[in-house]
Amino acid sequence: MSAQPASAAAQDDLLALYDVALPLVYGYLLRRCGGRPLAEDLTAETFLAAVDAVRKPDPPRMEVAWLIGVARHKLVDHWRRLAREERNLRAVEAPAEAEDPWDATLDALVAQATLEQLGPHHRAALTLRYLDDLTVPQVAAALDRTLHATEALLVRARAAFRAAYDITPTGKEDDHG
Repeated sequence: MSAQPASAAAQDDLLALYDVALPLVYGYLLRRCGGRPLAEDLTAETFLAAVDAVRKPDPPRMEVAWLIGVARHKLVDHWRRLAREERNLRAVEAPAEAEDPWDATLDALVAQATLEQLGPHHRAALTLRYLDDLTVPQVAAALDRTLHATEALLVRARAAFRAAYDITPTGKEDDHG
């Protein structure tokens, strides 16, 4: 027998896992990208990648952790595409500011709204570093940047986050009412 039995077993495993994994993968993406349409698109891309993977002769073991890893890569790829598009529109980026301590007590909903206001490169760096709890070298690898470029990006991203948070924490005008 060839690789078909392993592939068929992996396909069965994916089908059995789908109902359990779908809300977990979607929830993972929704918390990190903030928008339902994007989370739905990236969830679909994640499961399409899983279907492609189980059709290969030596498929990976189908489990939620593997699917979440694929989802993370799909989200990072999305942010890279957006960052490339943004770089094409904007040639110059603001200079790096001095780093100061990160405020660990931000309200989660306001923080998410603020994060959505940032550019994709800042959002990607902050999400990978603080939501996914990756080390700076791991963030650098995920974003395909050098360590020093990633450190500078994180400094700028934190400064942009603080500026957006201080100006309009809810993204709405204050009507004093």
